[in-house]
Amino acid sequence: MIAGIELGGTKTVVAIGTAAGEVHEEWRFPTTAPEETLSRAIAWLRERGEPQAIGIAAFGPLGVVPGRASYGKLLATPKPGWAGFSIIEALAAVFPQARLTIETDVNAAALAEARLGAARGLDDVAYITIGTGIGAGILSGAHLVHGALHPETGHFKVPRKPGDEFAGVCPFHGDCLEGLASGPSIAARWGKDAAELPADHPAWETEAWYLAHGVLALLGIVSPSRVIIGGGVSQAEGFHEKTERILNEIAAGYFSPIEAKPYIVPPMLGQQAGIKGALLLASV
Repeated sequence: MIAGIELGGTKTVVAIGTAAGEVHEEWRFPTTAPEETLSRAIAWLRERGEPQAIGIAAFGPLGVVPGRASYGKLLATPKPGWAGFSIIEALAAVFPQARLTIETDVNAAALAEARLGAARGLDDVAYITIGTGIGAGILSGAHLVHGALHPETGHFKVPRKPGDEFAGVCPFHGDCLEGLASGPSIAARWGKDAAELPADHPAWETEAWYLAHGVLALLGIVSPSRVIIGGGVSQAEGFHEKTERILNEIAAGYFSPIEAKPYIVPPMLGQQAGIKGALLLASV
């Protein structure tokens, strides 16, 4: 039995399937307090058997380097009650024989899109999600990128769009990429949620401007062959095309990867990228 858990800031998905990323059965429910959320996921899995391996894709910041004291723990997250909670310990206490692998949700989605989706066959891929926050998963040379922690693309300090005086909403940095372009940023800036804004609203040009500068930074650091932008905010009509147009303008012909069209694409796996990635992690 292969299991996957996608632990998001607002929803949790638990599934059984194959190590090739095929979902046989899944259940989605709201993410609440850590003990309650994990208890619900564990109970669902136990009804279906004893998993031999569990891949976990979780929101961050998260300890993802095996052997470190922080491995499997939520770190300085603003989500109430979750900082310091050990996902790995909670699962190991119930499934001591199961092999547990944990990654950020965006790294898991990047892996799934590279193996099964919009970047299939590519070894250098970035996956950006825009929702409550902004995060990015990076596959470089066919390996998921960690480091001292893991990439925190949402907290890049991007240049200001000319004329933009919005303070930003990030509780840590104010006007980082996440502070200027996440879902809560759009709501605070325009007085409406992203889903309520029409496709011709000026919010989308501002949003694309900031995301293009975030992608430009990724181009200079890890040189991905393709960038996938997902999450609820990215679903606005024409958003990916707007972002690619601005990226081409500011790249000024310097970065050769973006000559491959389209360069910025939506996820092919949709809402299943994270859970499919979690199942793939079970085989790592």
